[in-house]
Amino acid sequence: MGGSGSGGDTTANRRTGFALSLLAIVVVFAILVAPNELDRITPAAFLRIPLEAVVLAILYGVLPFRAARVLAAFAGVALGLVAILKIADMGSFPAFARPFDPVLDWHLLDAAMNLLTGAIGRTGAVAAAAGAALLAVAVLAAAVWSSLRMQAAVARHRTVALPAAVVAAVAWLGLAAAAVEIRPRVPVASSDGAVFAANRLDRVRVSLADARTFQEEAAVDAFRDTPADRLLTALTGKDVLVVFVESYGRDAVENPEFAPAVGAVLDEGDIRLRAAGLGVRSAYLTSPTVGGQSWLAHGTLLSGLWIDNQQRYRTLVGSDRMTLNAAFRKAGWRTVAVMPAISMAWPEGDFFGYDRAYTLANLGYRGKPFNWVTMPDQYTLSAFERFERVAPDRKPVMAEIALISSHAPWTPIPEVIDWAEVGDGTVFNEMASAGDPPDVVWRDPARVRTQFRLSIEYALKNLVSYLETFGDDRLVVVVLGDHQPAPLVTGDGATRDVPVSVIARDPAVLARLDGWSWHPGLRPPPGAPVWRMDHFRDRFLQAFSPEAAGP
Repeated sequence: MGGSGSGGDTTANRRTGFALSLLAIVVVFAILVAPNELDRITPAAFLRIPLEAVVLAILYGVLPFRAARVLAAFAGVALGLVAILKIADMGSFPAFARPFDPVLDWHLLDAAMNLLTGAIGRTGAVAAAAGAALLAVAVLAAAVWSSLRMQAAVARHRTVALPAAVVAAVAWLGLAAAAVEIRPRVPVASSDGAVFAANRLDRVRVSLADARTFQEEAAVDAFRDTPADRLLTALTGKDVLVVFVESYGRDAVENPEFAPAVGAVLDEGDIRLRAAGLGVRSAYLTSPTVGGQSWLAHGTLLSGLWIDNQQRYRTLVGSDRMTLNAAFRKAGWRTVAVMPAISMAWPEGDFFGYDRAYTLANLGYRGKPFNWVTMPDQYTLSAFERFERVAPDRKPVMAEIALISSHAPWTPIPEVIDWAEVGDGTVFNEMASAGDPPDVVWRDPARVRTQFRLSIEYALKNLVSYLETFGDDRLVVVVLGDHQPAPLVTGDGATRDVPVSVIARDPAVLARLDGWSWHPGLRPPPGAPVWRMDHFRDRFLQAFSPEAAGP
């Protein structure tokens, strides 16, 4: 009886060992062939032969046990890092339409926490962060265990495993030579794991070298030494506003899901602006970012440098680059920033060249926040008008203004009210509590897209109303989107273009843009010019500084 029981236990142990070894091999295969984008994860993606696993199996079979064990440990760590980066990509592509950069993107963790806190609350955000950290540890541990388990299985069954691995290698070569595919662009013979790792290592190399590249680009500035009396002379006496509308991208104007409603707002805005005596010229700019990191777009437009990562941004704000703001200040304007989303210290304000920075702390808003959005756009513009444009005998003002009501989570959305009723913002309290909270809205992607559209409509209606009410002969406004919304809203393949308009009552201002070929009206047509956003500073300075040599 005892011998029979022992034999049963041995059989069960063998079955368990076989199952665990099979699981380990499946995990290794899955890590190597798994796509790094959610919409590419299909059953066909996993029905492939990864070359890397075949090579590892051969090495595990031919190397001495101790050397193979060391290799398996290192391979496990590498597999774990590949898996973690693929998971990070799955989050980065929907948010920013690009893979995660392991050198430059760590700062996004803070931004993600802030956004999650606004969307699902502090407790939910902390729980999500803790879950992500545990997932990373679990993935790394599973990869190391799987590699070690696979090596042990090959060593234990070398006489079977090694010939099988060689046969698999020959089969891989045959399938690769014949270009056999499960479906278009999904070859059965896969080397995706090695390609992914090589590409990511090259990305690390490029990111590390980017600091020197950026310093070389920043050293070139055609307007650095332009005398103050030759800068921006064609705007003498004008108040110039550079207004960024959050998440206002080309898709809002052209995507069939949004364009009819948003286009109607723009068309009505054109009619109202013409009635108010205001002219408009519009085109597109290509933003350096998608879905977030608005400060990169701000830095790009104002500095005339391509700021597409945080390392470049940090280098920029530590440099002496002349920004568009600083050029106005040098030429005699009072310069201000209106940043309602800034709730902490903001040392970057000194770099950009502001005489005054208005943030959450000193904008005087007494109303309730709209989730992450600290105050509605109408209050932001009302406060700026009250603080900066009503004083008699003042200097002309140049302002950078961030309008944030169209920032995710896009709920609730305020309404445009009479400007005389804005006051300290408490009039918006009922609106701030209306509608479903973000955790309800964001369960339905279609509803998220609808809320995005409604937020853009509000932002544009509010801006047109401001221009109607306060757009005098002295006012010149450059309004643009900071970036396209995330691919969750636009879908894959969207451009990085954002609409840009220059609005003024003085026809002499708009005449300065005749050489730009920009189109009349707030809605640029599909064939409108498209510039990179970093080209705007020099073209603007050149157009309005006729006495300057320029580039």
